[in-house]
Amino acid sequence: MSTFHLDRARVRRNFARAAATYEQHDVLQREVQADLLGRLDFYLQTPERVLDVGAGTGRGSALLKKRYPKAQVIAVDLAQPMLHAARRHQALLRPFQRVCAEATALPLPDRSVDVLHSNLCFQWIDDLPALFGECVRVLKPGGLLAFSSFGPDTLKELRAAWAAVDQHSHVSRFLDMHDVGDAMINAGLRDPVLDVARYTLTYSDPRALLKELKGLGATHADRARERHLTGKRHYRGMLAAYEAMRVDGRVPATWEVVTAHAWGPPPGQARRTPEGEIATFSLSSLRGSRRR
Repeated sequence: MSTFHLDRARVRRNFARAAATYEQHDVLQREVQADLLGRLDFYLQTPERVLDVGAGTGRGSALLKKRYPKAQVIAVDLAQPMLHAARRHQALLRPFQRVCAEATALPLPDRSVDVLHSNLCFQWIDDLPALFGECVRVLKPGGLLAFSSFGPDTLKELRAAWAAVDQHSHVSRFLDMHDVGDAMINAGLRDPVLDVARYTLTYSDPRALLKELKGLGATHADRARERHLTGKRHYRGMLAAYEAMRVDGRVPATWEVVTAHAWGPPPGQARRTPEGEIATFSLSSLRGSRRR
């Protein structure tokens, strides 16, 4: 598995600053969200509790509440300004709750969530065992996990343009679908299904893409990034290298999107934690086994 580490404080800061501008740039996020909602068709029951992890400005949370009006829908995000912005999507008759928390430390009881939904958030979490271990912990047996994330080909043009001028880290890296799938299986999630799609967005010039990334909060957050300011010569060199990729008057940017779903494990299946494997049983089932 790829080894890289994100600066979590920087991730939080980037998205907090982008709360006011996010929805000016979220065309792709809305498109991926529509596809992700289709995954919920696999869940045939009526959920009591639905969790939207990395809810951002709450568009997805509002759609989940519309789909499941009787369910408790909880929007979770690590950036409090995003949750403040989510208030604009609250419907008077269909409110959802907003909780500031990290995906690897959800403030919810074990086995309390029927549907766990996350749209383009998991790529900002570098500890996959902790992430999917937490998903397994909160999901009810047979509960549905449905999420989308960015894959390693995302922003490959921007990465190549920077590579033409230096060998430093300027663009966030994202994990391969196979690494994500392995982490899901290792955590104990059942029957994972993953798909990959590639979207190509075009821009008037490279600066328009950089403005969009900043407006989304999706700027470089690897700990391996250069701490000093990038020189103007290197910056101009990157722009020139990107301009060489122009096609039909526009510059392209690739976004590789991994969409996946899986199911909460049955009672008693061990889940992996940093302290070892943990299996849980209800008291009644233990008493029943003693009677037999």
